[in-house]
Amino acid sequence: MALRSLIFVSILFAAIAFPMAEAQLGIIGNLLGLLRIQGILYCTPTGNIGVNGTATPVFPNALVQLQCGDGNVVSSATTNASGLFSMLLDPLNFLLSTLLSNCKLVVGTPLATCNASLPSIGTLESTLKFIGNTLLGILNVGNIIPTGFQLIPV
Repeated sequence: MALRSLIFVSILFAAIAFPMAEAQLGIIGNLLGLLRIQGILYCTPTGNIGVNGTATPVFPNALVQLQCGDGNVVSSATTNASGLFSMLLDPLNFLLSTLLSNCKLVVGTPLATCNASLPSIGTLESTLKFIGNTLLGILNVGNIIPTGFQLIPV
């Protein structure tokens, strides 16, 4: 009889403790997570890869800004020699749904900087798309990419 009571109490304790541990892990999961926005900027009128694929030149040293709401700059990055940019954000400060619906990437560097035959006025802009999570050790990284840049005339 005492053994049954001990088993019952153990099961009851586990049933109460498991949801509490799961809830705490959710908080820890947010603390150990990141949001990463990255992409490659090409030296084309749209900032996207051209029809030639690998023959498309990249846009090095371009300033890429993450703007939210009424154009508030919340993060920025400069493309490297390969046209790659990457921004890391704290998910405790940014909701994924807000980033996807209320933010955009804006390239302020004129296109003529990478190719004199391209427009010298206007900006490249892109909305954002979530493509999934990556586990890096104990970090849970949410991956976000541009949906495709468009030239916005000034």
